[in-house]
Amino acid sequence: MLVRITLLLSGLVLFAAQAVHAQNTWPLEKCIQYAQQNNLSTKQAQYNIQDAQLVEKLNQFSRLPNVSARASAGYQFGRTIDPTTNSFNNQRIGFNSFAVEAGLTIYDGSRITNSVKQSKKDLEAARLDAQATTNDISLNIASAYLSILLAEEQLANARKRLELSQEQLQQTDKLIQAGSLPPNDRLDFLAQIALDEQAIVESQNMVAIGYLNLKQLMEVDPNEDIRIVRPESIDVPAGADPRAYRLDEVYTAALQTQPQIRAADLRLESAQIQEDIARSGMLPTLSVFASLNTNYSSAFQAPIIGPTSSMETVYINGMPVDIEFRGEGPIDFEQVSYSDQINENFGQTVGASLRIPIYSNHSNRIQMERARLNALNTEVVNRQQRNQLKTDVQRSIADARAARESYFAAQRSVDAAQAAFDNAEKRFQLGAINTLEYTTARNNLDRAQVDLIRSKYQYIFNLKTVDFYLGRPITLD
Repeated sequence: MLVRITLLLSGLVLFAAQAVHAQNTWPLEKCIQYAQQNNLSTKQAQYNIQDAQLVEKLNQFSRLPNVSARASAGYQFGRTIDPTTNSFNNQRIGFNSFAVEAGLTIYDGSRITNSVKQSKKDLEAARLDAQATTNDISLNIASAYLSILLAEEQLANARKRLELSQEQLQQTDKLIQAGSLPPNDRLDFLAQIALDEQAIVESQNMVAIGYLNLKQLMEVDPNEDIRIVRPESIDVPAGADPRAYRLDEVYTAALQTQPQIRAADLRLESAQIQEDIARSGMLPTLSVFASLNTNYSSAFQAPIIGPTSSMETVYINGMPVDIEFRGEGPIDFEQVSYSDQINENFGQTVGASLRIPIYSNHSNRIQMERARLNALNTEVVNRQQRNQLKTDVQRSIADARAARESYFAAQRSVDAAQAAFDNAEKRFQLGAINTLEYTTARNNLDRAQVDLIRSKYQYIFNLKTVDFYLGRPITLD
C-alpha cells in the first residue's frame, strides 16, 4: 500500500512539473501575442484610441441641444431689489429661484460637422498608430527571440568544445604516460579547457541577458522562469536570395502594409479639416434658446380685497353735496405662501440668437494662419515618414544582401578551418606537431564556427525584416 501511495505521489509531482514546464514554455507566436497585450507602449496606444473615441463622441453629441437647471437661495440685507416686484426695499428679504434653460445651435459655419469629420480621421489614425506600435514590438520580440536562440546555440557549441578539450587532455595524458609526448604538453590543453569554461560562462551570461531583454519587452516579471521553444531546425530559408529584391517593389509593398504611412495621410487630412474649422470662426452663428423660471420672496405680499367706502363733495347748482361712494378694493395685505408664489411667478422664454463676428482682436485670422501652418508642417512630416520608410527598406535590403555574403563566407571559413583541424589532429596523433599547433588549429575552428552561428542568425533576422516590410507574418518556419 505504501508503495502504491509513493508511486501515485511521484506521478502527481511529475505531472505537476510537466504542467509548470508547459505553462512556462513560450513559442515565438505566444511571446508576440503576450507582448502585444501587456507591453506598456501597446497599452499607451490603446489609451490613445480610447481618448480619440471620446473626442469623436463629444463632437457628435455637440449636435444635440444643451439643457441645464439652475437654483439659487439667499438672504438680502439693506437696500435691495425684491425679485418678485423688481422694486427697491430697505429690509431683509429671503429669496429663492429656479430655472431650466435649453439651447441649440442651428448654424455655426459647419464647425460641428467638420469637427466630427476630423475626429473620425483622428480615431482611425490612432488605431493605425497602435497597429504600428504592435508591429514594432513584434519585430523587437523576434529579434530578442533569435538572440536567445543564438546564445543558446553558442552555449551548446561551447560545451561541446569543452568536452572535446577534456577528451584531448585524456588522450594527451595517455601519450605522456607512454612516453610519446613531454609532460609539459598537457599545459596547453589545461589552458584550452580554461578558455572553454570561460566561453561557457560568457555564453550563459548572453542567454541570461537575452531572456532579460525578452521579459522586459513582454512586461514579464524578471524573476519568473520562462523558456522559449527552440525549433527542431533553424536554417536559412530555402531559396532565399536577397539579390532578387527590388527597392521599388519592396517599398511599394511597405507603403501598403505599414500602418504609420496611412496614419500620416489621415493626420494630413485632419490638419486640412482644421483649416475649415478655424475659418468657421469668421462666420455667423445662429442658435435658439428657451427657458422656464420662477422665484420666491419673503417680502412679497398680496392685497386683501373687501368693501370700501369714501365720501366725496360735489357741487350741484353751485351748492356742495356730500356723496358716499361704495365699492371693493384692497383693505389689507397678507403674506403669500411659498407654493403659491412658485406657481404664480412661473414664466417661460423662447427666442433666437444670431452672433455675427465683426472684430475679435485678429484672433480668428490668426487661428486660420496657425491651422494653415499646421497643415503645411503635417505635410512635411508625412513626406519625412515616407522618406524614412524608403531608407529603412533600402537599408534592410542592403543588410540582407551583406548578411548573405557574410554567411557564405563564414561557411567557407568553417570548411577551411575544419579541414585544417582534421589535418592537424591526424598529425598530432602521429606526433608530427606539438600541442600549441594543435590548439591553434582548434581555436581557429572554434572562432569560425562561432562566426558562422552568428552570421546565420543575423542573416535570418535580416530576411525576416524584409518579409516584415513585405507584409508577411513574422515566424520561424
